[in-house]
Amino acid sequence: MDSQISQASQAPQASGSPQPPHTFQVDLRGLVDLLSHHLYSSPKVYLRELLQNAVDAITARRAEDPDAPAHVRLSVEAGGLRVEDTGVGLTEADVHNLLATIGRSSKRAEGLQEARSDFLGQFGIGLLACFVVAERIRVVSRSARTPDTPPVEWTARDDGSYTVRTLPDEARPEPGTTVHLVARTGSAEWLAEERVLSLARDFGSLLPYDVRVGKEAVTELPAPWDRAYPSPAARRVALARHCHDLFGFTPLDSVDLDVPLAGVRGVAYVLPSAVSPAQRAGHRVHLKGMLLTERAEQLLPDWAFFVRCVLDTDSLRPTASRESLYEDETLAGVREALGERIRGWLTGLAAGDPERLAAFLSVHHLGVKALARHDREMLRTMLPWLPFETTDGRLSLEEFAQRHPVVHFTRTVEEYRQVAPIASAQGIGVVNGGYTYDSELVEALPAVRPGTVVAELDADTVTAHLDAVDPAEELALSGFLAAARARLDPLGCDVVLRAFHPLSVPALHLDDRESRHEQARAEAESGADDLWAGILGSLRGSAPRARLVLNHLNPLVRRIGSLGETELIGTAVESLYGQALLMAQRQLRPADSALLNRAFLGLLEWATHDDSTEGSGR
Repeated sequence: MDSQISQASQAPQASGSPQPPHTFQVDLRGLVDLLSHHLYSSPKVYLRELLQNAVDAITARRAEDPDAPAHVRLSVEAGGLRVEDTGVGLTEADVHNLLATIGRSSKRAEGLQEARSDFLGQFGIGLLACFVVAERIRVVSRSARTPDTPPVEWTARDDGSYTVRTLPDEARPEPGTTVHLVARTGSAEWLAEERVLSLARDFGSLLPYDVRVGKEAVTELPAPWDRAYPSPAARRVALARHCHDLFGFTPLDSVDLDVPLAGVRGVAYVLPSAVSPAQRAGHRVHLKGMLLTERAEQLLPDWAFFVRCVLDTDSLRPTASRESLYEDETLAGVREALGERIRGWLTGLAAGDPERLAAFLSVHHLGVKALARHDREMLRTMLPWLPFETTDGRLSLEEFAQRHPVVHFTRTVEEYRQVAPIASAQGIGVVNGGYTYDSELVEALPAVRPGTVVAELDADTVTAHLDAVDPAEELALSGFLAAARARLDPLGCDVVLRAFHPLSVPALHLDDRESRHEQARAEAESGADDLWAGILGSLRGSAPRARLVLNHLNPLVRRIGSLGETELIGTAVESLYGQALLMAQRQLRPADSALLNRAFLGLLEWATHDDSTEGSGR
């Protein structure tokens, strides 16, 4: 904000003598620029400030006279807007004190300087926000506290100047205030009747008094979630319509958000399609009926990203811009209480409406998993319902644990894809824990289902479940196995012969995270300079190597095992290695890609080899 400092006296002062105080003088044009470009997100907030002042004035009057009239009327005039209220009004002293003093609010408690809870405004910015769209503001007001005094007129311009004068009684015969705005150049659209009506309905639909733009009603009370309906079905339909009008989607369901101790009433609408947990939800929050923000992000726990809320509160604190919520203990408490309401809704569905719960989980299982990983009771409740990818199909952990004495799981999708077909054929139950939250929930299973055994699946476990080959047959294939191992040794991979189902799988590539880390270290060491290679060499671990498990039951493996030429055996084994990597959908290293290319060309060469060509000398 640009400020000028005026001195009380320009006379020189004696050294050491008290200096007279200086006073800040605000450059109103600079302040308006600050408001419009930095404090407020849009010029539309001018109408909210007008409605706020009118509602607070009526609240103040009704505190002294409960039977006083309570209405606000907005009328579009040529080149401007008129807002009239039946509030408490202002005296001439009030005008000088409140309308022309930045930062002073009429709603501050004596001595404590805290905003009274009955009022909307707190920061003393008041009518200044109207200068975002107006070049001139004229206020005519008559005080209800001193009705015998004449009405007073305050006229201010955006250059910072203002005038005050008294008017004859007929200018404002009844207590209350009328505000006239004259549009700034380029801002006339904000004062057009259609725009004013739209903004008034958006900001003021839940205000407690009768607000109209011309003859059109703005307020719609009671709120949709507080209205009486002929049946629960009719209420669901009405709330679904309200959600569609407000957010643009038809919800899967609605959740009442009633927290009387926190002064919160509203509803949460369940999104009909899945969203990312990282996507920040925008909720609509009304403060004592006035719309505060459409983009409240911190209102609900992070796990409740599958709902959009609209609510009214009288306890949460707004920021100075009145476009977001102040993060304090009250907001933290409300957030926890609203989370409990959504948690209770889920528990109720699990207990009494499994069809609706299944429909919800088919879309938003990720959100419930995010909640369940921190809430053991919710995990226990949702065990029969949350879906997981397993070797038995898509099942809940409860059903899967009933089928298998040991619940094996993998930590990555790649590991699961390596072992799923083989593990299923061997009767090993495996859960794919590679998706978000899944491995954490599987590991938490024994805590909510006592007696359940959970174990991470590794290559040794899978290999141990595969049938060993007859020693005599394996001895007969020792030459073949030696050639195969020699070919894959540079890749850090062993070769093992086993018999397993399904027969159609010729080879299985097995490794674990430790072996992959060792492969990455060895690859980095081979391409490093002497110093860095020495450092990486010192980190060499004893982790088990990856292994290529050849299926002795597969006809192709049997034919390859009968080959007598070492080079052809190597090419065939490299081809099986590459095919096993592709089947596991593993990301290929440069060395793996080079191997696949070499094996492919080698097989083409053997397939097109012609002995008669060599014999003829051509």
